[in-house]
Amino acid sequence: MDFFKFFSRKHSGSAFKKELKNILGFKPGNMSLYRTALTHRSIREGSDENNERLEYLGDAVLSALIADYLFKRYPYKEEGFLTEMRSKMVNRQQLNDIAIRMGLKKVTLYNKMDGSLKVSQIFGNTLEALVGAVYLDHGYKKAAKWVLESIIQPHMFMDDLENLEINHKNKLYGWANKNGKVLEFETLNEKLESGRRLFTVAAVVDGRNIAEGKAFNKKDASQIAAQVAVEKLGIVNADSIADEQE
Repeated sequence: MDFFKFFSRKHSGSAFKKELKNILGFKPGNMSLYRTALTHRSIREGSDENNERLEYLGDAVLSALIADYLFKRYPYKEEGFLTEMRSKMVNRQQLNDIAIRMGLKKVTLYNKMDGSLKVSQIFGNTLEALVGAVYLDHGYKKAAKWVLESIIQPHMFMDDLENLEINHKNKLYGWANKNGKVLEFETLNEKLESGRRLFTVAAVVDGRNIAEGKAFNKKDASQIAAQVAVEKLGIVNADSIADEQE
């Protein structure tokens, strides 16, 4: 289709190579790896043509690199703290925001006419795929250096992350318990979008729909709904979370 050819041409010119070099900070070697890393399945369905396999690899590499970073940064912290910090550093919204700040939105090929992609974190997924591409292109040491200098140091502020509350569901459950409210998460809709199931989940308080979230799995959709509900209800402190976690 001409539509796909139009998008593919964006990845073949010198302007793309220049933009990619600016994002990476070094000259890429195997360009086909990076083209694949920056191609969403809404453009290419084949597993060897889109970034889902590289996302899988990059997710594992990034998780290992961040685990190593945290292990060395916090030599006296227990496993629970390290696990929570890693979750904060690699959560979908965090990686999506970082990817956009890095400029990946400009070079990612995806179907901009697909409305469902507006509520997903495809750029965070693309960032993970890019980590996978760097790892395959230049090896573990280079990938570790790039993740540290291009992702962790400029975008992940550890003091802020230590105090960050990311489990909005726990926060909302704590508020509900403290105030004698009945909180439930209900799946309102489930439909196929570009070959994937898109879920709409509502946060329901005392039988009233407070907020809704959409994502390609129920867990992320319910977290998004909880986040919207927390903001809408003006729940600020986390004093009540302990009740829910005990």
